[in-house]
Amino acid sequence: MLPRLLLMLSCLLLTAPLCAAESSAPATRTIVLVRHGYYLPDPAADSRLGPHLAPIGVAQAQLVGARLAGLPTRFDTMLVSPVQRARDTAAIIAGDFPGRHFEVVDDLAECMPPTRRVEAMAKEKPADLAACKQQLDRLFARYFTPAAGHPQTELMVCHGNVIRNMVVRALGVDSKAWLEMSVGNASITRILVEADGRFKVISVGDVGHLPPNLRTGATGDAERSLEIPALP
Repeated sequence: MLPRLLLMLSCLLLTAPLCAAESSAPATRTIVLVRHGYYLPDPAADSRLGPHLAPIGVAQAQLVGARLAGLPTRFDTMLVSPVQRARDTAAIIAGDFPGRHFEVVDDLAECMPPTRRVEAMAKEKPADLAACKQQLDRLFARYFTPAAGHPQTELMVCHGNVIRNMVVRALGVDSKAWLEMSVGNASITRILVEADGRFKVISVGDVGHLPPNLRTGATGDAERSLEIPALP
């Protein structure tokens, strides 16, 4: 902190170029991606926005919000998908961040990008696959870059397909390999963008804040509910 203050004083007392260098120098960017909580299909829901969170999804969102609030960092930007289940999750997380708000980013919406799984591709329209790829291209190009001036940390509340696709892009592997991963509801994925543009995937699908009976959405997780069962 002291060297930074000294450089700021130099900017004020000496020359403007030092200020410009300070404000534009590449710096690290940490992106924290949170998958939305559990939800159930609802035929009555808006076809574009989808259904709200189920009760277990609300509980998951509360727990991930507490986990995020306990991190030793401050989020410079908080972003969310326009889809309802992500917005619900973000609204609950926001309760742990008084005075902060989420910005809705359309390119964080769930979609189906191309995958090498033939059986999955057979169900999709080529135009939809191409549109999703373009969407995720824009997202990666816009946000997965070094910060300017000082380290930045972004929070993104979005979807499993989006998160997995960002991970394979950061790893520099086949972008169609994303379906070989599985991330649970309300999981946390961290990707670091170095000042020189290199990537470090720190964690993928972390659900350490969720007890086993509240884990859903990943391969091997059972279907669960917080509804009260009938009395035997």
